[in-house]
Amino acid sequence: MNKILLVEDDEALGLAIEFSLKNEGYEVVRATSVKEAIHQFDTHPFNLTILDIGLPDGNGYDLCLHFKQQNDTSVIFLTALDEEANVVMGLDIGGDDYITKPFRVKELMSRVKVQLRKQARPGTSSTILTSESIKMDMNQVKVYKNQESIPITNLEYKLLLAFMTNAHKALTRDELLHKITDGDEVFFDENTLSVYIRRLRDKVEDDPKNPQFIVTIRGLGYRWSKDVSHE
Repeated sequence: MNKILLVEDDEALGLAIEFSLKNEGYEVVRATSVKEAIHQFDTHPFNLTILDIGLPDGNGYDLCLHFKQQNDTSVIFLTALDEEANVVMGLDIGGDDYITKPFRVKELMSRVKVQLRKQARPGTSSTILTSESIKMDMNQVKVYKNQESIPITNLEYKLLLAFMTNAHKALTRDELLHKITDGDEVFFDENTLSVYIRRLRDKVEDDPKNPQFIVTIRGLGYRWSKDVSHE
């Protein structure tokens, strides 16, 4: 059974996340402070840590550094919307993903599964997708632009993967929704998909207002318009 350390000082939110994780079959230990989290981490093995950035006696960045120095356990940051830009620092010091509050439980569970799957196949030979300045490392579940790691959410990653594995192919909105939800019940509409497209363009395009990678096909959907090589 996978064991997860949940570090969240908001009692109601912490209990809700803990309940959802246990309902998925995970063993969960919850901590509400930096001191308690370090004690739990140093005395018990964990497969994954879900880590709030703002804590009463410190911050999640210091905790992430401590955890990564001990072993390469995966870390998912929880961040308020106005802290989203700051999470880049968390990813640079070793964080694996982040999710902004408020969030849907299904989205958090999906990201947890991605990180645990990544741990389950550490020996897999890396598959690299490259398209000019953009590179996807499918084994590490990371994305790079001009050789610099860029922060990307689970759904943005799935969206980018759908584009780069279907280069030059027109993808309808329905096809994209199906690919990024793995056939699960779709919990957002086409307007929300447009938001994700815009956010992804902000990260991969040099000029998001004049996209060269993700091109809109009016009345149909979108297309990745650059060549993609596989390694």
